Amino acid sequence: ASASLASAQVVAAGFQLNAQSATGLGRAFAGDAVIADNASVMARNPAAMALFDDVELSLGFVSITSQIEVKDATYSQNNLLLSQGAPLGTSYSDSSNYSDAGDTSFVPNIHLIVPVNDKFAWGVNAYTNFATKTEFDDSFVGTEYGGLTDVKSMNLGLAGSYRMNDQWSFGAGLDLIYGQGKLQRSLRAYNPATGDTLSTKEALNADADGWAVGFNIGTVYELDDKNRFGFSYRYSPELKADGKVNGVDDTLIMPLPDMAEFSGYHEIEDTKFAVHYSVQWIGWESFDVLATKKAGTLNEYQWQNGMHYSIGGTYFLNQDWTLRAGYMYDTSAQDQITSISVPDSDRQWFSAGFTYAIDAKSNIDFGFT
Repeated sequence: ASASLASAQVVAAGFQLNAQSATGLGRAFAGDAVIADNASVMARNPAAMALFDDVELSLGFVSITSQIEVKDATYSQNNLLLSQGAPLGTSYSDSSNYSDAGDTSFVPNIHLIVPVNDKFAWGVNAYTNFATKTEFDDSFVGTEYGGLTDVKSMNLGLAGSYRMNDQWSFGAGLDLIYGQGKLQRSLRAYNPATGDTLSTKEALNADADGWAVGFNIGTVYELDDKNRFGFSYRYSPELKADGKVNGVDDTLIMPLPDMAEFSGYHEIEDTKFAVHYSVQWIGWESFDVLATKKAGTLNEYQWQNGMHYSIGGTYFLNQDWTLRAGYMYDTSAQDQITSISVPDSDRQWFSAGFTYAIDAKSNIDFGFT
């Protein structure tokens, strides 16, 4: 059994979360589709379940703190206000800087792998792949762009693996995805002369939730017991969430990205070191618009596909302690159209972590980014 504690100050591009395990976080998820040092590997590659001989349970949580600042920004409003048929002024502009629209959240995860025999294994898990939250209070002038954006999701997974021979293993799984979204925007009318708020109108108020079904497949190729490669592909569906949009029953349609990942793991001969790496593709190009069935398009995004490149190392200090570290370069999902409600940019991860073995069957993992 593995108990995981983790702390992350950044999330991945778009509204993707890498929050499946503390061990993965501690190495910037380098090699995570094939390392298989605990049951959380099934979230990245179902075929890696074939690497376990005994029942494996991993559970934990990740603390995620986002720090979001708006700097050097100006809000402008042109010719929107009339007084007895005459414009009050040609335009209004003001600084739209904001100190902190981020949030702290706790994301749980649990993974269970059960080998049936030397060929077959099955597993179940619950974790999160997607979430984001930003909230701008009434002091922010650009309320039609800021406001509240709160997206949550949970993956409930069932997977199986098959070992074909000493080199090749294959796996597949189903994902039952629950998603919930809250979006709030308002439109203020400002007096161009004084900057006073003359009126406030609700521009968007959406609260919806729903379920969708996806799947994942993967393979592992073992050169020997110290060198192996893994590849996985995850299909993410279009999530249709039912609820209220501006007071009317409607269905919010949220496209989710497919993901593909390649990982390698190598223990260096006659040392206590191992190196590992991953390349992940995230199909954010599918997230072009946020729309509802009745109201139509709420917002255009036109995102681009993202990439993760990560490399890490593990040092097996002794029977009790394992140390790890990693680096990831994560490319932005946003292209020409940017957003302050879901801010994004290219980013770099610097991660470290450790595992402490309580006994032969139990350990505690910690990771920090």
